[in-house]
Amino acid sequence: MASAANQQRREIHFSGRVQGVGFRYTTRQIASRFDVCGFVKNLHDGRVLLVVEGEAEAIDGLTAAIEAQMDRHIQHKQVSVSPSTGEFDRFEVRH
Repeated sequence: MASAANQQRREIHFSGRVQGVGFRYTTRQIASRFDVCGFVKNLHDGRVLLVVEGEAEAIDGLTAAIEAQMDRHIQHKQVSVSPSTGEFDRFEVRH
């Protein structure tokens, strides 16, 4: 990844019919095309949590691609932005 000064962290909660439709694995496949690290996982309340770190442009590209491919399943998303922690070395699906 690029220098830490240009990095950010986004936590995005997707809601709708986002579980049981391949959302996590589609997200992992899309993330492989971008210089990002983090994880995606299902939450007990039916939402999906995406935690991603990278440059803003890479994260924008990732989220746009997820939304383009999974739009029919997403009803709402809640985004929070914070400084990158550097805690991730790859992107993964968590269970």
